[in-house]
Amino acid sequence: MHSAPFGVGLPTQLAAPAATWERDIDVVVLGSGAAGLAAALAMRPVREVVLVTKGELAAGSTQWAQGGLAAVLDPKDSLEAHVADTLAAGAGLCDEANVRTLVAEAPTAIRYLMKLGAAFDPGADGAPALTREGGHSHRRIVHAGGDQSGAEVQRTLDQSAMNAGVQVMEHTFALDLLIGFDRNGVRRAVGVRVARLNPDGSVLDVGHITARAVVVATGGLGQVFASTSNPPAVTGDGLALALRAGVELADMEFIQFHPTVLWQGADAKGQLALISEAVRGEGAVLIDGAGKRVMEGAHPLEDLAPRDVVAAAISRRMAEAPGGVDDHVFLDATAIGGEFETRFPSITAACRHFGIEPSRDPIPVAPAAHYFCGGITAGLNGMTSLPGLFAVGEVACTGVHGANRLASNSLTEGVVAGTRVGRELSWLLPEKCPPVDIDGGALIESHDRRVLRETMSRNVGVLRRPEGLAVAREIIVDLAAGANVDVEPSLEAFEATNLLTVAAAVVGSAELRTESRGCHRRVDHPEPRDEWQRHIVVRCEDGVMGFES
Repeated sequence: MHSAPFGVGLPTQLAAPAATWERDIDVVVLGSGAAGLAAALAMRPVREVVLVTKGELAAGSTQWAQGGLAAVLDPKDSLEAHVADTLAAGAGLCDEANVRTLVAEAPTAIRYLMKLGAAFDPGADGAPALTREGGHSHRRIVHAGGDQSGAEVQRTLDQSAMNAGVQVMEHTFALDLLIGFDRNGVRRAVGVRVARLNPDGSVLDVGHITARAVVVATGGLGQVFASTSNPPAVTGDGLALALRAGVELADMEFIQFHPTVLWQGADAKGQLALISEAVRGEGAVLIDGAGKRVMEGAHPLEDLAPRDVVAAAISRRMAEAPGGVDDHVFLDATAIGGEFETRFPSITAACRHFGIEPSRDPIPVAPAAHYFCGGITAGLNGMTSLPGLFAVGEVACTGVHGANRLASNSLTEGVVAGTRVGRELSWLLPEKCPPVDIDGGALIESHDRRVLRETMSRNVGVLRRPEGLAVAREIIVDLAAGANVDVEPSLEAFEATNLLTVAAAVVGSAELRTESRGCHRRVDHPEPRDEWQRHIVVRCEDGVMGFES
């Protein structure tokens, strides 16, 4: 089955000044989260590795991950139970073989991190304390510092990678893959074109890093939405880079949404503060712009209903625009009173930063893009449809998460997959090939980013309707038509153009999947359909994006 491709050409390259320098390396890793660091670390000291990140070393999602890492460490638990829980969450679209590999290697990954110095919260017996999260049938989640697990993993891998001699290029933007052909005429990735950035985001210079392998570990696409829990750096850069190079992507419609984040307006660029379900557990209730309860009658548990139910109910109410408010609702925690600050000090601080006193003021909240389940089609060894290109972590679609991620499998997957690809590349590198010339390129204006993000949140969020998807498609086509070579190259323009490319892939996939499965919900097709227990594949050729299922 095929859908109609986007009718206007998307940029085939990111426009940038001509390259003025070259560097050759064994492997270039794009992205500095858990997956990229694990891959780089596993290649040392056998390979010369340079890790490219557009910001600081710890600017990605790993640093902010509040959840833990899932692994079977309790004798009362079992690998089969972890597999079953993962498959159930994935709603029929998991790759069972990859799930089994991940589950089998997860305990080793935890012990590996501990050997590197990761300090996980201890239990009474001194072993890591195990907690239980939604969807898990046993206690199997390890944490660090309560809700600082990602920061501990990031710290551990940062230090280990630096000590192992991994070279880092900060404030360097990966523009596009360098493409070459091997001795048999097979097209392959042979490096990356990068722009080094000034502190203000303007381009310092452009260079070519040639390599025998490129590992993409750039994370997800949360910033394509106006409301997201992801940090500012998560703009789908690796996904867009792969699409422009003709690489196969899959499952682009499956994006998890957290029901309640602090709403800061469509111009908000940083990740938004999560407002924990525990606030509702203490008695807070959701109300709309007209002051009416959102969850009353929507579910037997009302405000304590499961996340996906709450996110869907909020989205339905926002679409009705009660009181003229159509982009957020409110969490009324005023009944908790003065105890709020004692119980939720970090949430209190986040609210006060924006002039909200939660003991007196309703907190504006909205569902936020949280985790991306699709990505570059890859195995747990990182191999993609383009020889020489590897993908690991959230940017990769390995089939582990299927249509909906099981809690705390993501950090585990990043470490497992990153380590696997790093070890394989330390054993054997692809052959060296020269790049061919890069021609053309275009950018959209950075201010188009706001229009795009508002469009995606309004029309391609938790609840999707055909008419809303059609509006999103039309706006994306209009924005793409405005892309040109005269836009001033900058970090903002690069990111905006990448977000446009990724948005087109999400919208096209969401239009094609006429069912509700996992974290993809179509109002006009509210149930899963057996004929849709298959993946939607996305490819881009000469700027025209096509979809297959």
